[in-house]
Amino acid sequence: MNILTKPPVMAGVTVIDADTHIAEVYDLWTSRAPAAYKARVPQVKEVDGELIWVIDGDKRMGPAFAISTIRRDGSKGHGNALTKWKFEEVFEGAYDVKARLAYMDESGIAAQIAYPNLLGFGNQKSMGVDPDLRWVTTQIYNDAMIEYQKASGDRIFPMALMPWWDIKQSLAEAERCQKAGLRGVNTNSVPEGQGMPVLGDKHWFPLWELCSDLGLPVNFHIGSGFESTAWFGSGVWPTHETEGKMAFGGSMMFVSNYQILANIILSRFLEKFPKLNIVSVESGVGWIPFMLESLEYHMKDSGIKCELTPIELFRRQIYACSWFERRGLAQSARALGVDNVMFETDFPHPVCLYPDPVNFMAETAAEFTHEERRKIFGGNAARVYNIPVS
Repeated sequence: MNILTKPPVMAGVTVIDADTHIAEVYDLWTSRAPAAYKARVPQVKEVDGELIWVIDGDKRMGPAFAISTIRRDGSKGHGNALTKWKFEEVFEGAYDVKARLAYMDESGIAAQIAYPNLLGFGNQKSMGVDPDLRWVTTQIYNDAMIEYQKASGDRIFPMALMPWWDIKQSLAEAERCQKAGLRGVNTNSVPEGQGMPVLGDKHWFPLWELCSDLGLPVNFHIGSGFESTAWFGSGVWPTHETEGKMAFGGSMMFVSNYQILANIILSRFLEKFPKLNIVSVESGVGWIPFMLESLEYHMKDSGIKCELTPIELFRRQIYACSWFERRGLAQSARALGVDNVMFETDFPHPVCLYPDPVNFMAETAAEFTHEERRKIFGGNAARVYNIPVS
């Protein structure tokens, strides 16, 4: 990789990438597990000539690839090619902190917010095992991410996974991770799918209150409510080729966050927690002005009274992340409020803005004022996640 030239329009802008992923190395859990759990925590085994992740000894979690679309030589693959690559064939920056920092420096990115792969974007993929094993697995993951953040010199900020199936454990883990330096929590957006109360239920109020008090934003990543990560989603025509199915699935995953944001606004629980920040991750922003206007119209027509309109509530405490949007981004951001939009790259996943994310956005960035650019491309993330910037 070569050092990239930061476009002049981004001069004076500290860029913070609000959504990236860290590929879990094969011994992430086994190297940290207590003896009683070493054979049960997630680990890689060879089954019928294929390397797969398993949990609890034999429960399959998926193939053991790094979910990186970037090859070891720095070139970018397309479609589902990455599913065939061995871990040693992908770019080290997908998992190694030093290689990632070097890539960030080359790309002009000061800091990253990071999310998981294996356990699901909202820690939903271990539901087939007993709660004790899920609890241990979650804590080990968070321990590894605490180490990763420290090793990065506080430039990469993984979000703490919540053991959302147990509210007491969630409270304890949120507080533990905040004391250890993590800057936000990441949780399941559709707990009712597993028989839990919806997020607007008072069952969750202690967690929302704690996150408000500790300044921890609550992150909902697209796909965080699925039991497993669905490459194609539902509703895709079976006649499409694999690449078409992936394009359909990727574009339709936004719908899940449309649903969670609409439900959060309609539930009105944010009125009780005015300091709680909610982040819609990897969801884009162009559809949100439409959603807010639609909600406002239908709420009025239904006779629903609330303290704040949907757009007022959004501007007070909801944030959204954008990456591939260039046409109309300035208009969408201003419609929502430039204080509520953050820039992301989705590195190193398929459709990520690799290899030159800042230049990819240069023409669109020029449509903003300098102060707007500073907010959207870094300042808002620094404020929401409490990241000091120079």
